Amino acid sequence: MHTHPVGSASHQSPGVFDRLVGQDAVEAELTAAAIAARAGVVEGAMTHSWLFTGPPGSGRSIAALCFAAALQCTDAGTPGCGRCHACTTTMAGTHGDVRRVVPEGLSISTKEMREIVQVAARRPSTGRWQVVVIEDADRLTEAAGNVLLKVVEEPPDRTVFLLCAPSVDPEDISITLRSRCRHVHLVTPSVPAIAQVLRDRDQLDEQTASWAASISGGHVGRARRLATDEDARARRQRALGLVAAVARPGAAYAAADELVKSADDEAKQMSAVRDEREREELATALGAGGTGKGAASATRGSAGVLKDLERRQKSRATRTGRDALDRALIDIAGLYRDALAVGFGAARNGSGVALTHPDLSDQVHDLADRVRPEGLLRSIEAVLACREALDTNVKPRFALAAMVATLIAAQST
Repeated sequence: MHTHPVGSASHQSPGVFDRLVGQDAVEAELTAAAIAARAGVVEGAMTHSWLFTGPPGSGRSIAALCFAAALQCTDAGTPGCGRCHACTTTMAGTHGDVRRVVPEGLSISTKEMREIVQVAARRPSTGRWQVVVIEDADRLTEAAGNVLLKVVEEPPDRTVFLLCAPSVDPEDISITLRSRCRHVHLVTPSVPAIAQVLRDRDQLDEQTASWAASISGGHVGRARRLATDEDARARRQRALGLVAAVARPGAAYAAADELVKSADDEAKQMSAVRDEREREELATALGAGGTGKGAASATRGSAGVLKDLERRQKSRATRTGRDALDRALIDIAGLYRDALAVGFGAARNGSGVALTHPDLSDQVHDLADRVRPEGLLRSIEAVLACREALDTNVKPRFALAAMVATLIAAQST
């Protein structure tokens, strides 16, 4: 569990909601709620519990954080000015009365949720509200969800809960918890809207911005990474290379193993510096390098604390690796989906369905020519089954090997 600061945009935004891309209806609803909250009307437009849903990259967690800033905003004008101390500290992750809960492992535990609820019960110290933003609320264990449900059913007067999840499906959020929240759904931003953000905020040229936006799957953060990070582009090419390798079974299994290794390497790379810093901070807190009875006693009692840290770090690395693999699988499914659309004529002649990978049109058409529609459909189902297997903690190497076996069989359908 960690509180992450949110990087500021490269220009000064007139208001916090400018960070949202293509979400005008959401901005209007949240602004109205913040105005009602400022007037002391906690009913109708405003409520104590909110659920933000939307596809990856739509900005659900950013929307929740923008709303938190609008609720704390001290400017006399429209809430969420983006300039006052309350807005800037909320967006930077340093406001004393805004907690941003980001699960680092595969789930949010009961113990962690109880700690959050204790904080939520306090009265605000400097702001108007005590705001708790729970990202990836779909990672709540059933018991942790029940702990949250109790406080959501009878929330403290000055506390607001903002939950973020992919959808309102019971697999993502419990029906009871969902029923206690006001639902805000974000849509997938359009390609032109994402390209404009990359031009305006990241000063990218027209061609790069348009290319990255067109292959991002509506995910603003992914578009930015693909446009600016050579490693991200290489990972995408590696993932999509597996589809071409399916024509040669030995190469396909090798490509799958390489994907797993790449995801593990990415997780280790992202975790290494942070893990070392956490170990050093813990060692200092436990008296490492100190002398005397107190230091010796602290060191003797440190084994359990160190083991707990190692467990959390391992869980975080596992999640990072799974997330990296999932991105690769989504790209692979997108390529088969494009070929299926082309096969049915839906994406020909610039009309109908837009391609997920428009920069790989030749590869898509070749795949559509070589594999029958039913084979392409089976391939998509195999990739989705692999994602589900990873969700249920099947070892990645086994899950991808099973997927490759189905992909090979599907090509001969």
